[in-house]
Order: sequence, then C-alpha cells, then structure tokens
Amino acid sequence: MISFEDVTAAAERIRGKVIRTPTLPSHALSRATGADITLKLENLQAVGSFKERGAANKLALLTPEERARGVIAVSAGNHAQGVARHASLLGIDAVIVMPKFTPTGKVVRTRNWGARVILEGETFAEALMFAQDMQAREGRTFVHPYDDAAVMAGQGTCALELLEDAGELDMLVAPIGGGGLLAGCSIAARALRPNMELIGVQVESYDSLAAFPGPATHPNGGSTIAEGIAVLQIGKQTDVIIRKQVDKVLVVSECAIENAITLLAEGAKQVSEGAGAAALAAVLTYPDLFRGKKVALPISGGNIDSRILANTLLRAMLRDGRILRLVMEIPDRPGVLADISKTIGEAGGNIIEVSHQRLFAAPSVQAAQLEVMIEARDPEHAALITKALERTYIVRRA
Repeated sequence: MISFEDVTAAAERIRGKVIRTPTLPSHALSRATGADITLKLENLQAVGSFKERGAANKLALLTPEERARGVIAVSAGNHAQGVARHASLLGIDAVIVMPKFTPTGKVVRTRNWGARVILEGETFAEALMFAQDMQAREGRTFVHPYDDAAVMAGQGTCALELLEDAGELDMLVAPIGGGGLLAGCSIAARALRPNMELIGVQVESYDSLAAFPGPATHPNGGSTIAEGIAVLQIGKQTDVIIRKQVDKVLVVSECAIENAITLLAEGAKQVSEGAGAAALAAVLTYPDLFRGKKVALPISGGNIDSRILANTLLRAMLRDGRILRLVMEIPDRPGVLADISKTIGEAGGNIIEVSHQRLFAAPSVQAAQLEVMIEARDPEHAALITKALERTYIVRRA
C-alpha cells in the first residue's frame, strides 16, 4: 500500500514539471445527466494524459546509476508519451515498447518526444513480455505503466488537486485499465474525503472486475475505442488497493463510450479519447446511481486519432437521428437532382453525401436510384425532411 504521504511527496516532487490542470463544473453535462458534474481536465496535460504524473514521479526518484543505464516502458500510448517526455527532460535514454494495435498518432507523438519506439506484440501482455525481456538483457530500469508504487503515487496527485479545487463531492468516478489512476486517487480521496464514494469503470471487452468485489474474471479482449484501458488484468498492487478502497466497479459498452466522447465534444467542448470518456459513459449508462449527486470525473486523456473522432461523432449523430440516410427511386431525367436538393434545402436539411446509380441499382433503364445523406437538427426535423420528399418521390430509410 502506498500512503497519503507518498502522494503528497509526489505532488511536491513533480510540481512545475506537469500542469496543474483545471477543475471545472460542466453545466452542459449536468443538464444532460441529471448529476452535478465536475471535470478534471487531464486531457490538457503536455502529453494529453494524466500518465505523465506517474512517469515524472518515477523518473525523479531514479539514482544517477539508473539514469545512466536508461529506462524502458511498455504502453499503448499515454504512459509511453509521459515516460518519453520526462526522460527527455532529464537526459535519460528511453525505449518504449508499444503493442502493434497502438494508434499511429500515439506512436508518432512518442517518437517526437525523443524515445526509441519498438512495435511488438498483438496484445498488451505480449508487448509487456517483450519489454521485460529487453530490460533484463540491457539492465534498464523498467517503468511500469501502473503496477508501481511511485507511478501510483504520481497518479494520485490528480485527485489531490481535484479535491483541493472542487469543494464538496459525493462521488469520484475514474476509468480502470491497469488500475494505477484509481489506486493512486483512492489513497488521496480516502485521506481527504473519507465518506466519498469511489467508483471504477471498465469497458465491456476488458471487464476483469465485472464481479467486483468478487474475484477477477478473464475477459475476452479485442478491439475497443478505449484502447487506453484495454488491459486484460489489473496489476497485483493496484488490485490490493482498489479492493481495499473502492466501493464499486461499473462496466460500460463501446456505444456508451462513443456517446460520451460525443457529449464531451459537443457539450463540454472537450476532446477525449475513449478511456478518458469512460467515467462519463458510466454516468450515462447508470443514471439512477448518479442523479442529484455531486460527481467528479477525470477526463484522463485526449489523445484520440482524428479519423476515429470524426467517425465517432458521425456514428453518434446517425444513432440519435441527426444524420438521415434516404434511398429514392427517381426518374432519370434532367432537373430531378436539382428539385431534390431544393426540397431538402427548403426543409432546412444539409446534404452531406450523394450516390447516384443508373446502371446497377435502378429497376428500370428510365429510372435511377439516389442515396442521399442529410444532416438534420434532431429526429423531428429529420421526419419533416423525409415527409417533404415523400410528397413527390418514393423514399425509404437506408
């Protein structure tokens, strides 16, 4: 067990080396969820994640001999960038092993901080085994992404700042991958707010603590938008702390995380990666648990690939009826496309994409099939656009 004194010592040690990120109420999220939401914006750190807190604390504790031998770490992205940045600041040679599924943006950013990146392993566990073998051969110091006392103490400084800045709170909700953030934060929270409820969140394909406080299970793993918490089993040390300090663990779906990313972008004006949005996803998934409560959510990371963010926003708009896909059988004659465009425009719709097929999909040589994607304000507006087109054309939703 790390102590509260370990967390406060870490805070002094890393002061000025990491950003004291804002702690802000979110009126938009509060209206959307029915809870009183406060955000801790760790997505604004220099590397876009809370992970550099633990890395900065760990590296600051290395002896001169350990610094001279260099360090090695394994990470799907955020811990990698934290270690790379602070190793560079201290003049320490760093090797980062990243699983092959790591998003390209995180790989590039890690290299840009000056570390040597090795892509190895189809899973985090395989990457970890490779890194441990390399560490043994080269004598480097292994900087574990979560199961390390100095790393956990560093991550706990996030809650230390949050609780100093936020005032009274009923709940703190944090994502669980390896468990370092929640373990460290729980130590600070229990010391400063002993009666506050502490809740962890896992994504459904990596839900090893789904039976919490029962024994850990063995999840299936697989692809997830929350790759930052795509860890099959939490650490041994973090498991001990979480079981002693945390009240419950919730599991959320991929769809819930996508919706949370969208709500953060549109409502709170914050860019979050999947893992960073997991806490909000829990509030959206279990509204009765949080309604009327003062709830703190760390937006733990903002390193989401631009393409994934764009697709996530579009998928959410499609689900909630703000994007409409219509297929129409139309006569193949001049002026029809112009008429359809005019009808949609007069109804207030915005055409995003058009596919016009004469040869392969049309039922007649004198007809064509038109597929059109339209942006609407809400489902009611989408229905009005559809009704306007149905006055002239045969329309079906794709």
